[in-house]
Amino acid sequence: MNRTLARLLQAPSIVLLLLWMVVPLSMTIYFSTIRFNLLYPERSGFIGLSNYTYFYTDPAFWPAILNTLILVGSILVITVVLGLAIAILVDRPFLGRGVVRVLLISPFFIMPTVSALLWSNMMMNPIYGLFAAGFNAIGMEPINWLSDYPLLSIIIMVSWQWTPFAILIFITSLQSRDLEQKEAATLDGIGFWAQFWNLILPHLARPISIVIMIQMIFHLSIFAEIFVTTGGGPGFQSTNLAFLIFTQALKGFDVGVASAGGVFAIVLANIVAYFLVRMIGRNMTV
Repeated sequence: MNRTLARLLQAPSIVLLLLWMVVPLSMTIYFSTIRFNLLYPERSGFIGLSNYTYFYTDPAFWPAILNTLILVGSILVITVVLGLAIAILVDRPFLGRGVVRVLLISPFFIMPTVSALLWSNMMMNPIYGLFAAGFNAIGMEPINWLSDYPLLSIIIMVSWQWTPFAILIFITSLQSRDLEQKEAATLDGIGFWAQFWNLILPHLARPISIVIMIQMIFHLSIFAEIFVTTGGGPGFQSTNLAFLIFTQALKGFDVGVASAGGVFAIVLANIVAYFLVRMIGRNMTV
C-alpha cells in the first residue's frame, strides 16, 4: 500500500518530466530525419540521415566544433583559477568584506545579452570604449577587439560573468574548513603555498569539480554573447556549435538540418556530462 501511494505521488512529476524532455527530444530526432524547410513545407519527406551528412559537411562545422572546445576550455581555466584566487583573497577578514563579496558576485546576475552590450559598447569599442581610452593614454593604437580578436572577446565576456559563480561556490566551501587545521599549520610555520597544496586544494576538490561540470554544460551552448556582438564572424572565427544550429534553423529556415545539429549537440553534451559525473564521483569518494 505504501509503495503504491509513493508511486502515485511520484507520477505527476514523472509525467511532467517525460513531457518536458522526452517529447521535445523525440520531435527533434523525428525532424532530423525529414526534409523540412519552412519556406517550402510542401516539399517535406523522409530522407534518413541526409540532414546529418549535410550538417557534418557544412564548411562551418569543424570551425564551430573547434571554437566550442576553445571557448569551453579557456573559460573554465580562467573562471576556476581567478575564482579560486579571489575566493582565497576575500576569505581573510578585512574591513568591508561583506560589501566586497556582494560586489564580486553581482556580475553573475546580469543577463548575458546585457553583459554583451556592456562589453561591446563600454569596454571594447575601438573609438569610445574604456580599453581604447587606455591605449590612447599610453600612445598606442586602440584595438578593434570584436573584429581582430572575436573569439578572445567572447571568452573575456563570458569569463567575466561566470567567475563570480566560481567565487560564490569556493567562498561557501572555504567557510566550512577546519579552523583547527589552519591554526595548527600557521603555528607550525607552514607557508601559504604548502597550506594551499596540502589543505586548501584537497578541501576544494569537490567544489571545483561541481563548478567545472555546471559551467561546461552551460558553455557548450553559449549564444547570446555571439549573437549580440560578433554574429559568428568575421567568417567563422567566433561561430560555435549553438550559433551554427541557430544559423541553420532561423537563417536557412532548414528545420531538418538544425534538428540534426541539435541531436549532435545533445550527444556531445551527454558525453561530456558522463565523464564529468564520473570525475566528480571519484572526488566524492576520496
